Amino acid sequence: MRIRPSGPAALLVELDDIAQVQALHAELLRRRTDGRLPALTEIVPAARTILLDGVEDPSALAAEVVSWPLVPVEAAAGPLVVIPVVYDGEDLTWVAQQWGVDATGVAAIHGGTVLRAAFCGFAPGFAYLTGLAPRYHLPRRPTPRPRVPSGAVAVAGEFTAVYPRPSPGGWHLIGRTDTEMWDPSRAEPALVAPGTRVRFVPAGP
Repeated sequence: MRIRPSGPAALLVELDDIAQVQALHAELLRRRTDGRLPALTEIVPAARTILLDGVEDPSALAAEVVSWPLVPVEAAAGPLVVIPVVYDGEDLTWVAQQWGVDATGVAAIHGGTVLRAAFCGFAPGFAYLTGLAPRYHLPRRPTPRPRVPSGAVAVAGEFTAVYPRPSPGGWHLIGRTDTEMWDPSRAEPALVAPGTRVRFVPAGP
C-alpha cells in the first residue's frame, strides 16, 4: 500500500490488486458509517487506487490507514441486485468457444456467478464487476466497436459490465438487458455502486 497526497484535503491510496481495493473500500465504508471518519466526503475506488476526499488531517489519516489489516470481503456482504439477461450477444459464440462450452453454458456460468462491483467509471452507471473465475478472463476485442447498444452485457479481462448508454466499446457482447443502470430521476441514479453484489439471471427473448 502506498498513500500519496492529492491536494490539501485528499489522499490517493495505491494498492496491488482489485481484492485489496475491495477490502479497503469496505473497511472505509464501515468506519465512515459508524462515525470514525465523519469528515470524509468522498470514497472513490478504481482498479488499483482509492481516492479519499474531505480529509481533515491527511498525514494522520495516512498513518492510520496503513496500519489497518486488509480483510477479504465476505462473499455474502453487500446489497444484491438481480438483473435479467437475454444471452444472445454478437460475441456469444466466440466467447463460448474460448470458455469451452456452448451458448447455454456461457449463460449458466455467467448467470451462476454472484459478481461484485469493484468500481464505476467510463460512463455514468458503468460498473466494473468482478468474480468470474480466471479461466473465463478474456482479452478485449482487437478492434473496438464504434457503437455498443444500451443494455449490452459484456465481458473483458476480469470484468463484466452493462453498457448504460450507447457508446463505443471493445468488450465482448454476450447478452442484453432492459434494466436501467443509470437514471438521474432516482434518488441514487446508479443502480449498482461499488460494493454491490450483482446476479445475472437468464431470461427469455
